[in-house]
Amino acid sequence: MNIYVSNIAFQVTENELQSRFAEYGNVESVKIITDRDTGRSRGFGFVEMSDDNAGGAAVEGLNGLDLKGRPLVVKKALPRK
Repeated sequence: MNIYVSNIAFQVTENELQSRFAEYGNVESVKIITDRDTGRSRGFGFVEMSDDNAGGAAVEGLNGLDLKGRPLVVKKALPRK
């Protein structure tokens, strides 16, 4: 399951995000999107989980979680057009 995560604080790392999602199941990948010019986080990213049930539990459990002063917005990612 591909999960979209937004409102990520700029100081949050991919490892920290992976640790939070790993509490719900196996995390295949984590990618925080960065600005190509500055390399700074753009405040959103994607987490890929191998199991849809674990992914659904992570969406429910982590949506609204305060992480470094900002509440995460977590939802199932929509397919690219």
